Amino acid sequence: MHNDTELLYGVPMTRMRRWPYSFALLLSIAVAAAALASSIYLGRPMTDPNGFLGPAYVRLPLLALLFFGGGIVLDAVRTNGWKQLPRGMLEVVKNEWNLRRVLCITAGMLSFYICYVSYRNLKSDLPIYREDVLYDRELAHSDLWLGGGTNPAVFLHDLLGTGFTAEVLSFVYLAYLPLIPISLGAALILSRNVAIGAWYATTLSLNWVLGTVSYYILPALGPAFAQPGLYGDLTPTGVSDLQQSLITTRLDFLADPIGSGEIQGVAAFASLHVSVTFAAALFMMHTRQKPLLQTLTWVFFGLTVVATLYFGWHYIVDDIAGMGIGWASVALGAWVTGNRRRRSRQRTDLREAEHGEVSALAETA
Repeated sequence: MHNDTELLYGVPMTRMRRWPYSFALLLSIAVAAAALASSIYLGRPMTDPNGFLGPAYVRLPLLALLFFGGGIVLDAVRTNGWKQLPRGMLEVVKNEWNLRRVLCITAGMLSFYICYVSYRNLKSDLPIYREDVLYDRELAHSDLWLGGGTNPAVFLHDLLGTGFTAEVLSFVYLAYLPLIPISLGAALILSRNVAIGAWYATTLSLNWVLGTVSYYILPALGPAFAQPGLYGDLTPTGVSDLQQSLITTRLDFLADPIGSGEIQGVAAFASLHVSVTFAAALFMMHTRQKPLLQTLTWVFFGLTVVATLYFGWHYIVDDIAGMGIGWASVALGAWVTGNRRRRSRQRTDLREAEHGEVSALAETA
């Protein structure tokens, strides 16, 4: 009887545990349940926030189709050249795009999407649950302490100026919005190793969830909303337009939290711009991507940190906490998708190979 039960249930359960997307899907279900419970409790409908290329339910499938097509074309050109592109595309689809790979990509996109939408809704509900508690004063004091008595935004404005630099950093900050779903599509579709794509999708999903937890632990608006006078000399940019839109939406939300239908997005601690870009840079390094791609990712992360302080999105502590969330997301993502075990085995094999080469050289000598 024991053997029959093991045959019936043990093998599927083992496969489920070993499937690299199991954790991400379970995480998305859990955070979606939390967001839905909050929605029912407050009497507010859940909202799908608009973003790059429209609503997420349009944006993600569109990006998936674009990357499916791009990946097929690249593989076809690599194997057959441009002159035989149609035949090469058919061969690639026939030989490489099996049902398992398509299901894995769909699982990655779906878990990311569910976690992101749930994160946005729980973030929007924050003022209702924590309306009387804000820690901007304490965080502003920590900025002065960490900056040796100088506000980091004032220091950066004096050092970098408030004109051309504002335009450049605004471009960097806003580029985050399309680059994250694009990077996810690239990781899922351009990599033949489904575990690597699962690692990145899980990492991003964990960022949304851990970021949401941090908002509720230490609610804050951010320097630009708590001390707007410090940023009045900055040249108007896309960031300033976004900040004005966010504060207007927040005020409408606070005036009627239940009936407004608005989804507010103001929360400072921790910085998810920093956590996600730091996680992406770590992921590129751990998966040994091309040196140029690693360098560009680290540069983008560094400029993002500067932009968060320059425009007053975050306090220094917010960025430090964001790096902690990014690191934890990459580490936990590696573990739950089986990548940490694979990397450990690779290091062991490498050490054994190196030891064997040394022994062979010693015997030859």
